[in-house]
Amino acid sequence: MNSKIYVVALGAMLLSGLALAAGAGLKVGAARVDQTGPFGKSQTGQYDHERVYARAIVLESAATRAALISYEGPQANFNMGATRRQIADLLRCPIENIVITHTHTHSSQSAPMSFGRGGPQPTVPSKEITDAVSKALTALKPARMAYGTGAAYLNVNRDAIDPVTRKWTQGTNPDAPSDRTVAVLSFLGTDDRPIAAYVAYAMHPVDGFVLGVVTADFPGAMSRYVEKAFGDETVVAFSQSASGDQNPLYLRPSNNAMANRAGNPVTGFVIDRESSEGPLRMDPSKPAADPKSIDSLFRFIESEGQILGEEVIRVMTMTKAKGQSTDDVRIAGYQQSVVCPGRTRTNADPMDPKTREGLDATYADAPAPDLRVGLLGLGPVALTSINTEVYTAIGLDIKARAPMKNTIIATLANERIGGYVPDDASFGHQTFQVLNSSFKPGCAQTGIVNAVVELQTRYVNGR
Repeated sequence: MNSKIYVVALGAMLLSGLALAAGAGLKVGAARVDQTGPFGKSQTGQYDHERVYARAIVLESAATRAALISYEGPQANFNMGATRRQIADLLRCPIENIVITHTHTHSSQSAPMSFGRGGPQPTVPSKEITDAVSKALTALKPARMAYGTGAAYLNVNRDAIDPVTRKWTQGTNPDAPSDRTVAVLSFLGTDDRPIAAYVAYAMHPVDGFVLGVVTADFPGAMSRYVEKAFGDETVVAFSQSASGDQNPLYLRPSNNAMANRAGNPVTGFVIDRESSEGPLRMDPSKPAADPKSIDSLFRFIESEGQILGEEVIRVMTMTKAKGQSTDDVRIAGYQQSVVCPGRTRTNADPMDPKTREGLDATYADAPAPDLRVGLLGLGPVALTSINTEVYTAIGLDIKARAPMKNTIIATLANERIGGYVPDDASFGHQTFQVLNSSFKPGCAQTGIVNAVVELQTRYVNGR
């Protein structure tokens, strides 16, 4: 297996030649709160990933607290800023110490899936997320932290040329870059049992998209698989790494279910996705897919979760070894804005398959979204958060230039904004992510990477 295990030990805390100031007496608590709504008509609720959760990991060291939070429920039923502020008040810590990420499952709402098109936004915080944090806070106990990485070959670059139309489309492009790293930050109790784990992997959870079902997709399947492996005494939170151009390598079960719902022929071969997804995006009220096709898809989602979960457990096992964990963890959070010129597309409906991708786009100048980069330093580990979806090359650029080698990237974090941030070289791709990006080329990649370098340098220098 091509993997690396990075040791989190007191003797390995030199980063770029500079030693971090360490805190003492790490404590960790974790909790999981159910967020599941009504199921779709084609599902039975027999699979673990059909339930969606908010998960919270609370850390305390040297009178400083932080929270690592992931949630699988609906994205539009609460205010993120209000949620972070409430949690910061609850933990009595800076808001920069709170990292909340959506696992980005495309199927966590009641069927049929709805698409946000503006309108009034909620002002209230998430009850499920704050409940999970409250429970985790009351469960604080002495712990050690370990960090390691492995690899999973489940993802593939999705910016592809259609072999028939010769136009850009959402497809399978194994020749383009993918980051297969599975990053695992684990927390062990004094009995060597894992209290929690925080996992990052670069792949879109789109298996159940536009199918009118509720599923936490592969992240939820992975989390429940690992949690149950440890007797449900462990909480496993997931964050989507830099994966704006990454899909599951195997989408045949998902495409078949889409074709079934859209009324298109289903064959034993891999079939085109957009010919079914496009009409379902435009009309999500179509009759539900056949329960057989949904069950086949759900069994495959379980398989994805098991494979990714086994790699997570393997990394956790290796980092549990003596000398690869520490209870001396300095905690510090930072945040920085990146200002770039913006644009808005003027010649398309991004949901309409006729104008979504594969053609020239026209734009008008517009303010760019508020792009924010955060850093939560945890000893020798740098949890880098970005509030949008960035392409693989940006993530690889961050890792190549980051002062701290133990860098985790979590996207869709905190004050989430819509849309994608392609790397500069990908702006020529006529895929829906690139054509509908709110950023002009030539700014965001450099700005994000420079912000990461600056924040990590501040942390390493103790500023």
